[in-house]
Amino acid sequence: MKAAIITAAGKMPVFSDFHEPVATEGLQVVTVGASALSQFSRSRSSGSHYSAEGIFPSVAGADGVGLTSDGRRVYFALPEAPFGALAEKALVRSRQCIPVPDGLSDVTAAAIANPGMSAWAALVERAHLQPGETVLINGATGSAGTLAVQLAKHLGAAKVIATGRNEAELQTLLSVGADVAIPFALGVSHPRGANEYEEALHEQFANGIDVVIDYLWGESAKTVIVAIARMVEDTRPVRFVHTGGASGEGKIDLPGAALRSSAIQLMGSGAKSVPMPKLLACIENVFEAVGPARLQIATKVLPLSEIEEAWKAPGKPRVVITVS
Repeated sequence: MKAAIITAAGKMPVFSDFHEPVATEGLQVVTVGASALSQFSRSRSSGSHYSAEGIFPSVAGADGVGLTSDGRRVYFALPEAPFGALAEKALVRSRQCIPVPDGLSDVTAAAIANPGMSAWAALVERAHLQPGETVLINGATGSAGTLAVQLAKHLGAAKVIATGRNEAELQTLLSVGADVAIPFALGVSHPRGANEYEEALHEQFANGIDVVIDYLWGESAKTVIVAIARMVEDTRPVRFVHTGGASGEGKIDLPGAALRSSAIQLMGSGAKSVPMPKLLACIENVFEAVGPARLQIATKVLPLSEIEEAWKAPGKPRVVITVS
């Protein structure tokens, strides 16, 4: 069968032939229709993600949409190595498949599953968002952050604050659920950037903040935490949920006083911090919310034969590989 094959850790996939999987007890073969290139899929396939199995050569792709042998259209996650989702066929545990609603295309389902799951898990499973609360999405211009803005509003947030580096893209979020857009510029080329970001946050936090969903980490996350410690009233709990490190800054120099002087609750959200059955349930909920919440995700569709070009593409619009 045709597949996107990674020959060794850290290598890019190549379009070539790979042996077909065979169904066994508890494992079924899925004929793949589409698979999205999320950052999770890229890093897990290349061996750098903490959940990677490190088996090579193997087929890339962490999830996708396809047909089971009895004709059911399903979303599937974490195919059995060495058979990934970026191939004509994948080998998947039956319990890691969920049905795809009839009104949802393969491309949309594949594109929205991973970032939608990330947003829903952070908001519902970890933050336990309640109607009427105020939510800040730190790093809202990525695919997951944009969906988090939409889902927070759908789930009843009274106010959604979107932050990020790209001011133009931030402004577009005002039309899909964000009430406030705060751009920031950080790093050595912007020596006052952190102070300016914190000042903008102070203005918003004066009215209260309940939940922060952080897709960036690094200096921006530190600035948010310090602003919470300085501005949020005593004993008011703020749930800070870290979901991704898009800033590339793996560590932050966090002052202990920021934790001692606030009721902030720091937690993570992702594979292993949320059980797999609940993550799949999150995706089912997102699929059901696509229509009622009018969820939007920008996509770029490419065939499997162009996997090498697709692999190097930016994360937005979401690249979706069509297979059959």
